[in-house]
Amino acid sequence: MTSTLSPDTPAARSCLAVVLAAGEGTRMKSEKPKVLHHVANRSLLGHVLATLTEAGATQVAVVIGPDREDVEKEALARLPEARIFVQRERLGTGHAVLSAREALSDRLDDVIVAYADTPLVTVETFAKLRAPLAEGAAVVVMAFEARDPTGYGRLVMAGDQLLAIREHKDASEAERAITLCNGGLMAIRGDVALSLLERIGNHNAKGEYYLTDIVEIAREAGHRTAVAVVPEEEVHGVNDRAQLAAAERMIQERLRQAAMTAGVTLVAPETVFLSHDTRLGQDVIVEPNVVFGPGVTVEPGAVIHSFSHLEKTRIASGAEIGPFARLRPGAVIGPKAKVGNFVELKNTELGVGAKVNHLTYLGDTRVGAATNIGAGTITCNYDGYSKYKTEIGEGAFIGSNSSLVAPLTIGDGAFVGSSSVITEDVPSDALALGRSRQVVKEGWAAEFRAKAKAAKGK
Repeated sequence: MTSTLSPDTPAARSCLAVVLAAGEGTRMKSEKPKVLHHVANRSLLGHVLATLTEAGATQVAVVIGPDREDVEKEALARLPEARIFVQRERLGTGHAVLSAREALSDRLDDVIVAYADTPLVTVETFAKLRAPLAEGAAVVVMAFEARDPTGYGRLVMAGDQLLAIREHKDASEAERAITLCNGGLMAIRGDVALSLLERIGNHNAKGEYYLTDIVEIAREAGHRTAVAVVPEEEVHGVNDRAQLAAAERMIQERLRQAAMTAGVTLVAPETVFLSHDTRLGQDVIVEPNVVFGPGVTVEPGAVIHSFSHLEKTRIASGAEIGPFARLRPGAVIGPKAKVGNFVELKNTELGVGAKVNHLTYLGDTRVGAATNIGAGTITCNYDGYSKYKTEIGEGAFIGSNSSLVAPLTIGDGAFVGSSSVITEDVPSDALALGRSRQVVKEGWAAEFRAKAKAAKGK
């Protein structure tokens, strides 16, 4: 297909994204760096890398701190083609960006500087940030109107021209009254990025190389600078557990709204927790207090009842799950199948219309269409060393409180009597019983009680 993009649109321009992930985040009170903490079941770094990729970054450089193999591993797991650079000394954001000098030397059309602890920036914002570069600006700063500007860098403007970014600690009283603040992210025209970055000095209160100084450097060189104003929510950074929780809340609100806009009914949206990769089809109904772990797909028309927990699961159209169901990785629920209350499935496939209504555990199992699994049934799939499969055919009936000891095959249409322990294969249309014959001793209970009372002297 022939491209219809104009060479002046951001999508038509090559783009290097430099992601700063070197901060340790000691306020998190954690042994792992803050960028590896999760919101919506994905690391902060993972969110940023995914958004940049979707926004059209053609190259991504991730700047990490020394001895942070864990951050490097996460970056490459999320984006194998990412280039990793190490900032050996903590000398400020300008110094951090220059740690990726080799990537900056490639001179792509645009350079975006993003932060791995700012996971709420959207694809649309990255496009908005890059747009002025295509119109001739050399530096574009993401800006927001702060409800409380304390601590933020202030944007000093003259009309629509950005004159400077003044850090709070270095700002005058008049500058501190400004509410238009620096959102942190920045876009720089690729042909001048390296030369401007190399001119950043450390003449400030902390003796660091501030990336923000690039604005005045660019203006002194005769370049135009601009801002892209975004909602304050998007600049939300994560430095402690409270901010992490706030980021989770905001991203959950986005995910819920997107689901409802797509035709999903969330009966009580504020009680449903979604994963970044949850896929819910049209006319899916989700009742209150449902948690979606990673890797869940629910096809149109399925119902998820209250208090269910799902992870790495696929649910077909018309199926019903819960209430109080737990679907673990590898569960595949067929069309119109039913998984009822207090049922746990792991690596188990239910055929069309199969029913597992209550109080059951099935692991490493395949259940055929229209089969009924009675209450209290369990598959004994693990011997302490290895897992084994249970195959149950179509139209079978498993009586309540049965234990199916794998490896095991139960044929189509077979019956298993209640309270059986089944250790051998059951042919199709057969009845299997694996329990002792009932023995009745009349009068035994009365005799027992009389002896017990006599022993107590009553």
